[in-house]
Amino acid sequence: MLGLLALPVVALVLGATPADLEAGLAHPLFGPALWRTAQTSLVSLGEVIALGTPLAWWLANSDGRGRRLVELLVDLPIVLPPAVVGIALLQAFGRQGLLGGQLEAMGVQIPFSVTAVVLAQIMVSAPFYIQSAAAAFRGVNPDLLLVARTLGQSRLGALLRVGLPLALPGLLSGAALAWARALGEFGATLLFAGNLPGATQTLPLAIYTALESDVRAALAIALVLAGISVVLLFGLRILPGVWRARASLSGTHEPEQQP
Repeated sequence: MLGLLALPVVALVLGATPADLEAGLAHPLFGPALWRTAQTSLVSLGEVIALGTPLAWWLANSDGRGRRLVELLVDLPIVLPPAVVGIALLQAFGRQGLLGGQLEAMGVQIPFSVTAVVLAQIMVSAPFYIQSAAAAFRGVNPDLLLVARTLGQSRLGALLRVGLPLALPGLLSGAALAWARALGEFGATLLFAGNLPGATQTLPLAIYTALESDVRAALAIALVLAGISVVLLFGLRILPGVWRARASLSGTHEPEQQP
């Protein structure tokens, strides 16, 4: 199994010479696709963090009957095929979709636009952040939040000043996972946003296009995307441990506060 997992990655790295990589990076598809991928993935990540953090906090602290249903809805995009997600987004926001009439009346067209790329990325990446963030919030000692409340903090203040710092390693891990998923999104983006060079074409779509005419360009773009993924993976594995170690050292060396 280890060989099966590692062999394609090794073949990808060994399959390109420096000259091939240089030629691929100079391909006209690469620059615009890299910019569009960076732009849309960062916007989608910001939306996922801003909207997903309160939902994760609610999931971590709710015992209501609706929590299981919400968890099911959050996890659903993980098991849905990307093509199904793309069709579902068209049915929701397309001209003939559920909100199509209202959007058209407002003069808004979402499919086959940059907004469609962002929505597709949010749809497929949000569950990874919300799951990780909810698990991190569940690990926060509720007694610490209670102490913060008794010291005059509101619920929001206790969350911002106590809950978020304690859960930060898990939040960072979830954000890295969500960003990696957004960077690699292909199927939903292709069906909902299209593959328009310079407009909605991201790096995965550029690989698909380049493979039809220039294998070197496809290989170079694939190596860049793989390199970004490796950096995110190392950050996912190393940064939480570094954060905990620094927090532990800080707690060890700080003098005790006198009452």
